[in-house]
Amino acid sequence: MTALRDLPALDKLLNATELNALVDTHGPEPVKRELRGLLDGIRSGGEVPEWAAQPAVYAEKVAAALAGRRYRAVFNLTGTVIHTNLGRSQIAESAWEAVKPLITGSMNLEFDLATGRRGQRETFLEEKLIRLTGAEAATVVNNNAAALFLLLNTLALGGCVPVSRGELIEIGGSFRLPDLMQRSGCTLAEVGTTNRTHLRDFEALADQAALLLKVHPSNFHIGGFTHEVALKDLAQLGVAHDLPVCVDLGSGALVDLAKFGLPHESTPGEMLAQGADLVTFSGDKLLGGVQAGLIVGRRDLVDACKNNPLKRALRADKVTLALLDHTLKLYEEPDRLPISLPLLRTLVTPLDELTHRGERVMRVLEGRLQDFACGVCESEGQIGSGALPDQPLVSRAVTIWHATPRRVRELHDRLRTLSQPVIGRIARDTLWLDMRGAQDIDHLCEVLAEL
Repeated sequence: MTALRDLPALDKLLNATELNALVDTHGPEPVKRELRGLLDGIRSGGEVPEWAAQPAVYAEKVAAALAGRRYRAVFNLTGTVIHTNLGRSQIAESAWEAVKPLITGSMNLEFDLATGRRGQRETFLEEKLIRLTGAEAATVVNNNAAALFLLLNTLALGGCVPVSRGELIEIGGSFRLPDLMQRSGCTLAEVGTTNRTHLRDFEALADQAALLLKVHPSNFHIGGFTHEVALKDLAQLGVAHDLPVCVDLGSGALVDLAKFGLPHESTPGEMLAQGADLVTFSGDKLLGGVQAGLIVGRRDLVDACKNNPLKRALRADKVTLALLDHTLKLYEEPDRLPISLPLLRTLVTPLDELTHRGERVMRVLEGRLQDFACGVCESEGQIGSGALPDQPLVSRAVTIWHATPRRVRELHDRLRTLSQPVIGRIARDTLWLDMRGAQDIDHLCEVLAEL
């Protein structure tokens, strides 16, 4: 029987071969804290378990304790391509390589190389956004909620902003548009009903309004007996009452996705062409870049946003600006986007390729999950993050089923413990692994072989 005197010393455990990999991954201090906690728990408990002298068991327990305490690369096989909880859009490797020397060294962030004087940090981005959207001016903050907040605080502070009840959205994390509007310093005026709003609803408040706001419905779609005010009609009302008309576009595709065989999603350029004065949208959704909030539109209104003291509090850092700049550069060759932009490459992957990936994954799993049933089936995914919520994305998935549903849930949990966690989804007591997220199929198969 193991006695307290047989417990290994902390330093001896820390230097044990079995714990070397944990020290390399997490650093010595976090591993030391976990080991000390285990040893203290044994001493205070009085009874010494049989494993207490085995470094390998300590390694297992420390690994389990530290598994969720760092950022890790995962395989997103959920079927939601732009997954908010899994980092949204992937960054192009070319963008990362291009900005690496800028990020690790000094760069001309706010320095005009031509004059040798202080410059503006968004100059290069603004030039690209003007070309890509047809706007007069543009500015960038750290996300789209910040963009809308800055816009409202600049143009409607202390004023009334009418919004259709059908557009008063709540996004992930329980953040609600009415709450953001209140914090921005304006007063929300709800107009219309959940399913039907008419121009006359806005007209009734036009004399009191500071601006007119139209919001992308984001993660839901209302069908049936519905009516919404067209942007061109709202724009005409804005002109008649000298009111800015602003659109919170949310995802904000920069190109017509229909050109690539995908459902059409409104672009900022289209919104401006229909009469919007300002449009806000995200950088890490359909644009396929890094988290950012973009405001494009009329120069005088954009300049007012830039001059708001809150702009400095919400501004983007050099990493964001550099990555966004390179991502926008990819759009200057639109025909190459299905190759150069990871998001679009994922969305347009042919079904035959997805089936091929599924068959490879199924062969690996069948050799390791003897009592499970595996297959490759048609599945419905989604673009995600509020983009085209009513348009399913036809895909292919590996399905894994067991006569005992609990075994399926246990397998789902086990996949998250692999060297690169695999995240799928469970529906109808079946585990679905969507193959759109399996771009590196060779590595995925290697990881699944750990089961």
